Amino acid sequence: MQKNKTAQRPEREGESPLILRLLFSDALLKRSNVFRVAWIGVTAALCIVGNMFEIKLATTQFSLTLFISCLAGIILGALPGACAVLVGDAIGYVINSMGYVYYWWVALSCAMMAVISALVMRIPWKFRGNLYAKLALIAGLTFLIASVGINTTGMYYLGLNIYFPSDVKEAIGEVFGGRFDFWVYLTIRFFILGQIWNSLVNYALLFLTVPALCRVKSLGLD
Repeated sequence: MQKNKTAQRPEREGESPLILRLLFSDALLKRSNVFRVAWIGVTAALCIVGNMFEIKLATTQFSLTLFISCLAGIILGALPGACAVLVGDAIGYVINSMGYVYYWWVALSCAMMAVISALVMRIPWKFRGNLYAKLALIAGLTFLIASVGINTTGMYYLGLNIYFPSDVKEAIGEVFGGRFDFWVYLTIRFFILGQIWNSLVNYALLFLTVPALCRVKSLGLD
């Protein structure tokens, strides 16, 4: 009889249900509502700051948006992390839009980074160096799914076709053999305009910051 009772209760004693562990980080699940609201507010504020400040070196535009989006998911979990990123992106745009149209797919890609990061951190790996393996997986998945799959695709099919002058696209196409397809734009964005370097800097910050935060026991990230 004892064996049957154990089979009907997969969660360990005192452990939150699986759905809550997938949506929220331990840092939130184990804390009071006041702590949760405070951490979500601080993370959203960090997202606002990240969206407002950018540095341009040559043709490469550097920002901390990617790093902060992944960090939001790791600290808060999938649901509150994505919400904090979306709120931060929207408020950051209102404060510092500079007349540009709101690129909603950019916000979606950042929210997806938070979700991916949160879910990967929940993988129950127990080997030595598992944290760095998770961070490497986060870097690979967020780059392919969010940066390329959502952000770059959205910019090519929506941003360029709606807001980009057609004569400029034609001029660029002539440089690349008369065509300006998705793969040409992908090459331009990451390897000519240098967004690959922005991604690498953000992922490097993630590898430096997360292990340090995991040593802070009060955060409950380990």
